[in-house]
Amino acid sequence: VPLKPGRSLMDWIRLTKSGKDLTGLKGRLIEVTEDELSKHNKKEDCWICIRGFVYNVTPYMEYHPGGEDELMKAAGTDGTDLFDQVHRWVNYESMLKECLVGRMAIKPIAAPKGELQTLVFAVHAIDVSHVIFKIAVLISVQCVKIICFFSLLYFLFYSYDWFQTDSLITIVIYTKQKDMNAELVIVDCQDKQLRGEIIIDDHSYLVELDLDHAVSEDVAVNIAEKVGKVEIILNKKENIHWKMLGQPQEGHNTFIKRTDRGLFYRKCKLVSKTEVTHDTKLFCLMLPKGTHLCVPTGQHVYLKQSIAGTEVVKPYTPVLPCLPLGFQEPPLHDGVHIYLMIKIYSHGLFTQALDHLQIGDCISVSNPEGNFKKSQVQTSEDLLLLAGGTGFTPMVKLLNFALTEVSCVRTVKLIFFNKTEDDILWRNQLEQLALKDERFEVQFILSQPSKDWVGKQGKISSSLLLEFVKRSRRDSKVLICICGPTPFTEQGVQ
Repeated sequence: VPLKPGRSLMDWIRLTKSGKDLTGLKGRLIEVTEDELSKHNKKEDCWICIRGFVYNVTPYMEYHPGGEDELMKAAGTDGTDLFDQVHRWVNYESMLKECLVGRMAIKPIAAPKGELQTLVFAVHAIDVSHVIFKIAVLISVQCVKIICFFSLLYFLFYSYDWFQTDSLITIVIYTKQKDMNAELVIVDCQDKQLRGEIIIDDHSYLVELDLDHAVSEDVAVNIAEKVGKVEIILNKKENIHWKMLGQPQEGHNTFIKRTDRGLFYRKCKLVSKTEVTHDTKLFCLMLPKGTHLCVPTGQHVYLKQSIAGTEVVKPYTPVLPCLPLGFQEPPLHDGVHIYLMIKIYSHGLFTQALDHLQIGDCISVSNPEGNFKKSQVQTSEDLLLLAGGTGFTPMVKLLNFALTEVSCVRTVKLIFFNKTEDDILWRNQLEQLALKDERFEVQFILSQPSKDWVGKQGKISSSLLLEFVKRSRRDSKVLICICGPTPFTEQGVQ
């Protein structure tokens, strides 16, 4: 939402560093009960709980980019689930550290009176086995069934082993997943720290170790797709026999939901920065040696920067260095580089900081996230892409994938909404692609055209979409993808 003057992110950072009491508790931290939390549910007195910590977000109301109404959805309640749905990536601990009221009080576990007496007796008798047994009895049978089911899944599908030669260490992860591919494996090996993550839908399996000895930066990943076996191959720095693989870290050998795993970042180096339009640039970032990471089509990464002592995070969808025109091999498209097409806002704190990065500077880049599946495209005959401004970025890889790898696709149509002609990203490339590939069509629509513009004009609407959103055949299977500013997306979906 449009924020009032003096309510930018930088203004909020200044306020948090001013020494002003933002909690109303004069620096005290308290334990908050559910009853107490529920009383603070108004705009002028709003507390929200996130992951067990309670924040007084009243002073943040006017600074929230999503508006006051979005914050009020969690007023006086535990807003963790809502927060995770909307922007799990935001570093709220850093942004709201001066608003911390305290921790939620731990609710006592109620037990029937007779059961409680038995537990007390067991404790007095110093017989721990009885206590454990009685606690297990108090857990519902359904919970036990669920826990056993997921434990069984874990042991059935996930295990790892390791082997060595004089010069190599090979870590083998057995996933039993027949559709395993390179995009589902993320490896980071720096110094003696190894982190290997296998993505399976909304869960992930992690191998995380402090290695017994040093390895070189050359890391290879081999995948046996038919059996789902993943090999991570490391080169020893010294040809010595390892007695053990290494010391396990906190998340080692775990299979959990990705949202519970948290985001992992690595430092990437800025290799180049080229102008796309008057306010948009193409950033090329190089992954560190020892990192294996392929961002899947339709997924995004997060960039993290420290600005005035506060960590700020923003999501961006990687693109290709150019569209698949077939005239030449795209430069540096080798799995080592990540390309981001970013609009630089004149008053945007984050994008201004990005634009000031020099070649060779580093920025933190997260693991990929997103729910888009290529399988949605692989069965489509007509692919319709509705993009508003930089909402074009997820369409780039989608275009490439559909036109080069999907045999059943008959038409790919991009309906690209912008304000002016100068705002159109890669206009020349899109027009060349339409000439080269008869399956592809692009339609530019401007909301603030010049008097010389002869194309379509207006904003996204039913009448405009009725004109362009059509099937190639009466019974063809259609997939429509939309991306842009929130009002554009909501209007388009309607």
